[in-house]
Amino acid sequence: MNTRSLSAIRFSFLITLCLLLIPVAAGRSAAVSVTSSARVASAPDFNAAAAENVRLMHDLNWSFGGKTQRGWYLYVPLVARLIQTGSRPDAPEFAAALARWQSSQGLTPSGVLDHETWMKMVAAFQTQRLRSHIIPAADRLIQAPAADFYAPERPAELRYVEREAYAAYQRLLAAALADPSLGLMRRDGQAERYLKIISAFRSPACQAQLRAQSPGAGRAGLAVNSPHFTGCALDLYVGGEPVSTRDENRALQVSTPVYQWLVRNAERFGFYPYFYEPWHWEYRAR
Repeated sequence: MNTRSLSAIRFSFLITLCLLLIPVAAGRSAAVSVTSSARVASAPDFNAAAAENVRLMHDLNWSFGGKTQRGWYLYVPLVARLIQTGSRPDAPEFAAALARWQSSQGLTPSGVLDHETWMKMVAAFQTQRLRSHIIPAADRLIQAPAADFYAPERPAELRYVEREAYAAYQRLLAAALADPSLGLMRRDGQAERYLKIISAFRSPACQAQLRAQSPGAGRAGLAVNSPHFTGCALDLYVGGEPVSTRDENRALQVSTPVYQWLVRNAERFGFYPYFYEPWHWEYRAR
């Protein structure tokens, strides 16, 4: 057999082999296409969930402290931290992060922050709070300087803080002052009123007096068994009216850079929020 005939046979063999492989390759390509389409089709569509979250953020009805509440828009920074997202509530990415959190809590991963999900979150926020409200021994309380307080004229007997909580507060304040994004340091080297202490240790007698002065404050306002008894609960100035629970005031407070900084950083120093009051932070010893 000459060389030309051998080459012709080889070429014919290669053509035949290619023709045989084309259906196989086409089948694989079709399978990949079907699998890819199935994967896209099965992926949750969180756009509808995002739209529902926009509605419920202002319309969800729930109750707390014996009072009817509406929406969860006042708690968006806390919710975002809880579900570990930087996305806005109107974004599908927020709904996707929420769905992951719902799944971790045994809830239907709908991506919608509905009543069941919200009450689960409230319970999660509340578990971070102080359990004991025991009054500390006198040697555990120190008198903080007037300059640390929102109202420097505050009476000396109302400037006590639990020793360890005060040290943690000083570390927190130093970190906030060092953060250039907050711009809290003035030219004279003194911090602005932001993060100043409004109130810390309050004895049961002091708490009873405050309740007598504000009989309409309710259970959520001036607790009978207050965490302030421990000296580890600090009300810090985060903007607006210092301790007003009016929705418009709290909306202002949760929008301030200082409050949002606390949400992101306070836990590093042992402080946890009382979700209902943006100014109230409780120190838990590590």
